[in-house]
Amino acid sequence: MHHSRLSTFVIDCQSEDLERATDFWSRALGRDVKPPQADSPGYRELATSSEEPLVLIQRVDHPGRIHLDIEADDLEAEAKRLEALGAKRVAFIKRWWVMEAPTGQRFCIVNPQRGPLDAQNANAWSGGE
Repeated sequence: MHHSRLSTFVIDCQSEDLERATDFWSRALGRDVKPPQADSPGYRELATSSEEPLVLIQRVDHPGRIHLDIEADDLEAEAKRLEALGAKRVAFIKRWWVMEAPTGQRFCIVNPQRGPLDAQNANAWSGGE
């Protein structure tokens, strides 16, 4: 059995000026910007409550879009579960899977971002679901 839940909305920005993009989304969504993390220069995070998904602004080389991340305590089990629903694996990058839904949208399966996953705060999946 493994657990998963919606983790993050990632706003992909094809822009050299990540600060400008972050300022726009911060103001548009009424959220403060958290201090940047030195090990993730291509990302900025907006402040959210513990009950909300995270919101990341990400510098990318492809056209801008918004994708979501699903956090899971077993990446492989979650990838297999989603493949059984029709998704396909696109690439494993650093420590997450980039997936594609049957309808073409890209999303990622990531390790837990907002603390441990359990039956109280996440979906529980057995092997066949």
